[in-house]
Amino acid sequence: MAKYKRVLVKLSGEALAKKGKDEIFDATNLNQVALALKSIVDKGVQVSVVVGGGNIWRGKLAESIGVERSTADYMGMLGTIINALALQSALNQVGVDSRVMSAIEVRQVCEPYIKLRAIRHLEKGRIVIFGGGTGSPYFTTDTTAALRANDINCDAILMAKNGVDGVYTSDPRTNKDAKFISNISYKEMLDMNLQVMDRTAVSLCMDTNIELRVFNMNDTSNFIKVIEGENIGTTIRKEN
Repeated sequence: MAKYKRVLVKLSGEALAKKGKDEIFDATNLNQVALALKSIVDKGVQVSVVVGGGNIWRGKLAESIGVERSTADYMGMLGTIINALALQSALNQVGVDSRVMSAIEVRQVCEPYIKLRAIRHLEKGRIVIFGGGTGSPYFTTDTTAALRANDINCDAILMAKNGVDGVYTSDPRTNKDAKFISNISYKEMLDMNLQVMDRTAVSLCMDTNIELRVFNMNDTSNFIKVIEGENIGTTIRKEN
């Protein structure tokens, strides 16, 4: 039995890339992500996705070549559309109907984001992939995920991490004494300055009933475990 009716899955662009090599996409990773999303849809859950663009374009590169911040952000938004189209193709190959909707109009390849149309697609069992960020510079894809989840009334944001089991008091990769946190409120997360989502995104979720579930996506069965309410990863909620 699924715990949630409608979710938004937040993926990093690196989740689609070939690990250890300078290639922006990996067929195996795309297929595994597509199958994981399909398994959620097969449970009767409505699924939307926001994917980052870090496998294609990063701010540090923009700084190193002198690209102005707002221009660099628009370049990153275009990268997320490329990733959304790649994921849509992978979903088609595993038999899942999907739509890419973008905050930046690119009508030749995807639909513009319209809230009611997105909800209609979800109600028809289609996965909706949101590309183009918020359509404005200076906002991260974390903020995009929080905005879209609020806008389409999601029950949860599933933040799938590469190789990290959930939220820790500090980075477990650099601090062996970091302690795992299984449950925390959005306010506590801000107070502790935990770098799970950017502060704008957290602020957007603080006063909602949207749960944030942070888990390790390296084991793709974790997607279903989270959907079924198993106590894995970290659960973040508003304060009681």
